[in-house]
Amino acid sequence: MSVLFGFDRSCTHNWVQVIERDLGYQDLHNEFVNVQLPHKKPKGQDLTESQKQENREFSHQQVKCEHAHAGMKRYNSVTATYRNPVPDFDDRLMLIAAGLWNFYLDTA
Repeated sequence: MSVLFGFDRSCTHNWVQVIERDLGYQDLHNEFVNVQLPHKKPKGQDLTESQKQENREFSHQQVKCEHAHAGMKRYNSVTATYRNPVPDFDDRLMLIAAGLWNFYLDTA
């Protein structure tokens, strides 16, 4: 899942959180206002060129997020079964893995 923060043009000072997902998460679109999904091809019709371009841009952003998640999952503590009773320790592990992955990307 990619989460983007964008400037809400209707308010001059508020940041809004936008969740971008693929078409496997269509039910989120019914529950939340801030979910953006790619355009789905209508039955018996084709997508317009602008819709295709938007889907390409969406896919380009989605790949970056998927690669970041895969990079963090290289650290076994993130992917292994969590059995520690310490509260919020799993969140700390994810933050540490994200920090290590960002450090790796910065130094590579």
